Amino acid sequence: MDLRLYLFVFLFLFNTLGLHAQSDSNTVVLKKKWYQKNSVKYFAAPAILVGYGVSVSGNHGLYSSIDAKKDIHHLFPDFSTDADDYLKYVPYGQYVLLKLLGTPSQHDFFNVALLIIKSNIIASAMVFPLKNIVGRERPDKSDFMSFPSGHTTDAFVAAAILHQEFKDISPWIGVSGYAVAASVGVCRMLNNKHWQSDVLAGAGIGILSVHLAYLTHLNRFHLPKKLTISPMVSFHAKGIGINYRF
Repeated sequence: MDLRLYLFVFLFLFNTLGLHAQSDSNTVVLKKKWYQKNSVKYFAAPAILVGYGVSVSGNHGLYSSIDAKKDIHHLFPDFSTDADDYLKYVPYGQYVLLKLLGTPSQHDFFNVALLIIKSNIIASAMVFPLKNIVGRERPDKSDFMSFPSGHTTDAFVAAAILHQEFKDISPWIGVSGYAVAASVGVCRMLNNKHWQSDVLAGAGIGILSVHLAYLTHLNRFHLPKKLTISPMVSFHAKGIGINYRF
């Protein structure tokens, strides 16, 4: 095909999918670009992560799960840690710390608690059936519940909630949460508990679960104005503070 024809097709698609103005005598309606639509923003990353994870399962793909395992255990043959059991909760700790510092978030503490519960229910409804249906053996041959990684899913649920709540304050808050979540996935591979494909799919499922929870959280639950619920941390106690003004 002639280069000019390629250019024409590209410009046509760019113009079709791009920003258009539709005007009448009094109003101007601006259409979002295709990549700005919520359906793309919410589902693109999970689809890429899960899709790529499936594509590199076993000995398939450009850098397969088998290749990743060989490289990891060549570089870190005796690596062992239980940090992944605790790191997955760190983004929740970041959320509590930011709220204690007075950082504004998208929802109040009560609604965030509901979103955490809902997100984890959605994630569990996908992860555990898949583990049983796929029946993939773990790298250490301990059982056949390898795909997808539950630890990684949990970590990315926490990171995605942190991102959603503070994305209007600073994108770096979400980045820090996702960095912690990614370290959980790396630890699962270093511990020989999961394949690369398990971790990638778990990350995608975690993010997807949070997006579904937020999209369906249409009816905001409002506590009575006299009642407030918030995290509480002091030298003597840690928990949830409940205050009611009579």
